[in-house]
Amino acid sequence: MGTRDLIALSYTLLFLLICSSRNANGSVIRMKTSGPSMTFDPTQVTQLSWNPRAFLYKGFLSHEECDHLIELAKGKLEKSMVADNESGKSIMSKVRTSSGMFLAKAQDEVIVDIEARIAAWTFLPQGKFNTENGEAIQILRYENGEKYEPHFDYFHDKANQELGGHRVATVLMYLSEVERGGETVFPNAEAASNQAKDDSWSDCAKKGYAVKPRKGDALLFFSLHPDATVDPSSLHQSCPVLDGEKWSATKWIHVRSFDKALSSDPTTQCQDEHNNCPMWAKAGECEKNPLYMVGNDKSHGFCRKSCNACK
Repeated sequence: MGTRDLIALSYTLLFLLICSSRNANGSVIRMKTSGPSMTFDPTQVTQLSWNPRAFLYKGFLSHEECDHLIELAKGKLEKSMVADNESGKSIMSKVRTSSGMFLAKAQDEVIVDIEARIAAWTFLPQGKFNTENGEAIQILRYENGEKYEPHFDYFHDKANQELGGHRVATVLMYLSEVERGGETVFPNAEAASNQAKDDSWSDCAKKGYAVKPRKGDALLFFSLHPDATVDPSSLHQSCPVLDGEKWSATKWIHVRSFDKALSSDPTTQCQDEHNNCPMWAKAGECEKNPLYMVGNDKSHGFCRKSCNACK
């Protein structure tokens, strides 16, 4: 199945799910996981916009799951970076002032269940042996005044497209309540003029269609059209936090496999797959976050060379 076919099928299934959920009464989808079976309830999904395609799932995560993800990230946060539009390298920028870290795929049963739920909602399935079109979940913390200015999740450089291609979909999960500010806003959304806002919204949120961060809720939006062309209306930003602290978890899904297959040639297995690996290793991440940095028998690490993990 080609990229356009996959995206079109995903949109079609998502549209049918939304239509059916409007007429459903307590319908749920049960999924088998390594632990107890968990449920996906399409009746909790609301279509926010068609340009861009954006959907809100209320209560996607339990409060216990939110707290668990935050605990996994504490003590491991680094200053967030952005992809340079020319080189594709990760660089620090004033447009993004949060802190974050990546979890490992299938790091524990909680993450396995969350990733299965994401696959069921987006109709973009997980692959075998923990390889899929998605990146590992990134945990982000925004403190007072921190933000992420308007940006696209698809890429402008060729370097980032070599691994997985464009990001087709983003699942943004809110892990904490924010007293004021921290909204996600789409400045180019067609529905922006139809959204009424009172004084509880920040000035930033009034610049487009906005979503308030509510603990447990999740926002799904697509950065590509069904024909696989980029969607400029997917421009979005994280408004500055004005009061409180904002925690979120992001899952980016690409048009093709994001994971590199391990080579049988041992000389190609000892390498860094991120420009920041040397800096992370120096900061002690090899010991703090070994699943991501070094890997195990089920998942290869992304910074094996800098962690001196080569045999």
